[in-house]
Amino acid sequence: MREDFIDKQQYRANTQIRAREVRVIDAEGTNLGVMPTFQALRLAEEAGLDLVEVAPNAAPPVTRVMDLGKFIYAQAKKEREARKAQRQVEIKEIRIRPKTTDHHTMYKVKNARRWLEGGNKVRVRVRFRGREITYPEVAMGHLHEIADELSDISSVEQSPQMDGRTMLMILAPKKTQ
Repeated sequence: MREDFIDKQQYRANTQIRAREVRVIDAEGTNLGVMPTFQALRLAEEAGLDLVEVAPNAAPPVTRVMDLGKFIYAQAKKEREARKAQRQVEIKEIRIRPKTTDHHTMYKVKNARRWLEGGNKVRVRVRFRGREITYPEVAMGHLHEIADELSDISSVEQSPQMDGRTMLMILAPKKTQ
C-alpha cells in the first residue's frame, strides 16, 4: 500500500477514499458490484494491491484494484509519448519593402522555401515607409509573385491585407499525403 506515493497525484487511493460505498472492479477487470469501502479495502489488501478511485464523480464512486505505482508510471509514459508526438509549428518571417529589388526578394524567397519544406509557416511582411503607402498595389504585386513562386510547396493561409503601415500574407506548407 502506497500512501506516500499518492499525495502529489490526482487519484485517491486506499484510506484516502471518503465514500461510504464504492463500485469495485478487480485486477482482471471484472465488476464486483457495490460494497462498503472497508470491505473493498480488505479485498485490495488480500490481493496485495491498491484500491484506486478512478471515477470519483459517479454515484457510487468507481474504484479499481490495481498497482497504483505501475498505473501512475504508465500514465506518465503515455503523456511523454503524446508530448513527443506533438510538433510545434513556428512562424518565420521575411520582410521586404515595395522598392526591394528582385534579386533580394528571390534570396528571401529561397529562405522561405527552406522553412516551408521544414514544416514551418512563413509570414511575408511588406513594410511601407513615407509616401510608399500610397501605392499598396505595388506591395500586392510583390506578395502575389512570392505566393506564385512558392505555390508548389505552400498555400496561402491568410491573403494579403493591410495592418497599419505593413501588408501581411501568411503561407502554410501544403499537406503531403
